[in-house]
Amino acid sequence: MWWLFVIIGIIALLILVFLLMDFPNRKEIKNLSFDNQVFADLQDGVYQGEFVGEKGHMRDTVVEITVVQGKVDSFKIIKGAIGKEGKEIKLTKGSTISDLFNECLKCQSFDVDVISGATITSKAHMKALELALKKAAKIQ
Repeated sequence: MWWLFVIIGIIALLILVFLLMDFPNRKEIKNLSFDNQVFADLQDGVYQGEFVGEKGHMRDTVVEITVVQGKVDSFKIIKGAIGKEGKEIKLTKGSTISDLFNECLKCQSFDVDVISGATITSKAHMKALELALKKAAKIQ
């Protein structure tokens, strides 16, 4: 019976180590700020934005946008909340990053509600979108 306690202890220790390793990355992403000015004056073309965490790389993301006639025509998640087949995964309550991006583009702002239960993932993807929009800006 003692071996059961050992196994439970090892599992608890592994969970604790994982949480401690991820904490700096979570804190970094939680404190990200966004520039809402990037939605205006976009040059036509295809642009990629990449968010790379300084404290950890578990939530690094790459987003590609296509700008047509000065507006974002489409976007694609290259790296991040996608499955093995390259399709978006559903996050909390069936929401996807596309839902979040569509809301940002509709409002022309990053001041939107992030996906509940996926705040860190949402913010990392929003930062990659912002960086792609900055590349598309006419005045850089």
